[in-house]
Amino acid sequence: MAEKKAFVTGHPIAHSRSPKIHGYWLQQYGIDGSYQAIDVAPADFAEFLKSLGEEGYRGGNVTIPHKEAAFAGVARRDHAADEIGAVNTLWFEKGVLWGGNTDGYGFAANLDDHAPGWAVNGPAVVLGAGGASRAVIHALKERRIKDIRIVNRTLARAEELSRHFGPGVSAYGAGAVGELLADAGLLINTTALGMHGDTTLSADPAGLPGHAIVTDIVYVPLETPLLAAARARGLKTVDGLGMLLHQAVPGFERWFGRRPEVSPELRRMIVADIEGH
Repeated sequence: MAEKKAFVTGHPIAHSRSPKIHGYWLQQYGIDGSYQAIDVAPADFAEFLKSLGEEGYRGGNVTIPHKEAAFAGVARRDHAADEIGAVNTLWFEKGVLWGGNTDGYGFAANLDDHAPGWAVNGPAVVLGAGGASRAVIHALKERRIKDIRIVNRTLARAEELSRHFGPGVSAYGAGAVGELLADAGLLINTTALGMHGDTTLSADPAGLPGHAIVTDIVYVPLETPLLAAARARGLKTVDGLGMLLHQAVPGFERWFGRRPEVSPELRRMIVADIEGH
């Protein structure tokens, strides 16, 4: 039996924690497989996709800046990829290259893990209108949250998303955030604010009701200024690391034939890696 091979590709890719996550599971379950990081420049990406089958790969993950190119380059896509407009997971089915998107799944599974029952907590305020925001809105819609409010500095980008996702999804400029929080049960930051020592508060959780849940998809640092402010107010908070861990699950299962578990030990290992850098 040939070794089962998978990969993560991006440009740059050295910072990716995916090899640590998948390497941990391969070892944990005693699977004869490998998962490596491959740096591919945008100009070479189409060729790279074509070569996967003959290189013996079962599939892999795709990260920035290739998610849209992967979306365009695969033969078939799953529903989540079509809704989100990007592909982060590749696999072969009967020799055909498929593309999927597990970011929305990872977002929801992280909340299921750390704030069970969260989906009854609408309305949701989503900060940001980039690619990550699309995955989050897709997940919220899948969980039947009826009132989703996108807040973005550039209103036109938020409006574009509200049109794409349709009824129940509304768009606002940054100035509206205060009044939108008054009855919100979920506040989600999908922007880069609060990352790597940026102390900017993406929104002030002081205006939220006491039952609200606050989550941030940024996980470096684990506790962003937004989460720290929400915790100080006594609100339930969920950090972004679980989204990274859970989005890896469906791909691993497709390539290596075993559904892996996001265990406390795996989380501790990745936290130690983040803190060591």
